[in-house]
Amino acid sequence: MSAPTPAAAELVQRAAGVIAATHRGDHAGAEELLAAFSGEQARTLGFYLLAELALGVVRAGSGQSMDELVRELSLLVANTAGQPPPAAA
Repeated sequence: MSAPTPAAAELVQRAAGVIAATHRGDHAGAEELLAAFSGEQARTLGFYLLAELALGVVRAGSGQSMDELVRELSLLVANTAGQPPPAAA
């Protein structure tokens, strides 16, 4: 991932703020931050960049490859949702 522009960094910070507000039980604040995105494309980009950044931090700390992390995350999501794990690629 290339260095984010100031506008992209603002989107990432807003997305992180939504998650932080939700985790501390401030659902009104989370909704307010979600509404502050200029549209669906900006919201999607903000959360995509945040996910990529967070996975990069975990990868750096764990020594796993991105493929290993994504596979582990996919299995966790499938298990949590009560779905069978995705077929190996």
